[in-house]
Amino acid sequence: MAQRDEATNPPELIPVREDEVFDYGKLAAYLRGKLPGSERALEVVQFAGGHANLTYLLRFGEQEYVLRRPPLGPVAATAHDMGREYRVLSVLYQAYPLAPRAFLYCEDAGVIGAPFFIMERRRGTVVRRVIPPEFGGGADPVINRRISEVLIDALADLHDVDYAAIGLGNLGKPEGFMERQITGWTARYERAKTSDLPIVPELSRWLLDHLPSPPAPTLLHNDWRLDNVMLDAKNPGRVEAVFDWDMCTVGNPFADLGTLLSSWTEEGEGLGGGVMPSNVPGFMTRREAATRYGERRGVDVSTVPYYYIFGLFKIAVVVQQIYHRYHIGQTKDARFQPFGQLAELLFQMAQGRTGNPSL
Repeated sequence: MAQRDEATNPPELIPVREDEVFDYGKLAAYLRGKLPGSERALEVVQFAGGHANLTYLLRFGEQEYVLRRPPLGPVAATAHDMGREYRVLSVLYQAYPLAPRAFLYCEDAGVIGAPFFIMERRRGTVVRRVIPPEFGGGADPVINRRISEVLIDALADLHDVDYAAIGLGNLGKPEGFMERQITGWTARYERAKTSDLPIVPELSRWLLDHLPSPPAPTLLHNDWRLDNVMLDAKNPGRVEAVFDWDMCTVGNPFADLGTLLSSWTEEGEGLGGGVMPSNVPGFMTRREAATRYGERRGVDVSTVPYYYIFGLFKIAVVVQQIYHRYHIGQTKDARFQPFGQLAELLFQMAQGRTGNPSL
């Protein structure tokens, strides 16, 4: 049996990282009687994936739950919003079964050190930096195609949800959504920068000056990536769950699509906006993905290249935020050491597309 390469295909669960331990006894006492099975002894392990919010598996005997909390250290008031994520997941499953159901929210930071919520556990396979061996290891073009198709289809289905019907009509403010996104992500960069990069305000101005007319607003995930999607372990053409809803809102659906495409490298390309293994044979190109999305929803996708540039800009800021936490010592996770250089590379990639926006 081939050994797991933990650099590209990390295990799902690990012992809780030393600096991310909390008082399990206090949590057990708080949860007792609030969840089925919570009268039993509590065992806690940690999900290995993710770069920001921390996710833990809680075991009460055979009963399992997932706990989500913000990252360590101070965070922006509107970032890593556990209350928002709980609000969304407590109802979204009714209209969008791929969303795990949330059961309980605790805003008292005295329990584990931060607000948190509890949701159901889903089982399946999360594809991260490589296509795993059980899905052909990247060598099966048919499976690779199916993965790329279902990733787009699940996003299109989310954007077709009647969000008002499930009580999320006032979740966001669609008017002026993209302007706020651009100025907001620019401000986040300013708070997290570790050096001066003139390219950032230049990109921000370009994005504001070239805003296209928006499509009709929809519910947005706001961080749609392959590694936030769990596939059926036996059928990579079926999505089992979608995670990380803390930035979910109502706004311009092309912001979701552009963010996804900014992580979508193609054969022959170098590093893109993320580590999605999309440059394997059979995986759709960015253009094919945008076309499929448009056909699935019956919308014009001619302006999507603009949102691809926005996606590169946004991901660059996210990467810089993560690096800033590492730079000032809020986290000691060595995975984040090269993120400063990666953020600069992503800003350069975005600027390189502004002269001729295309996918």
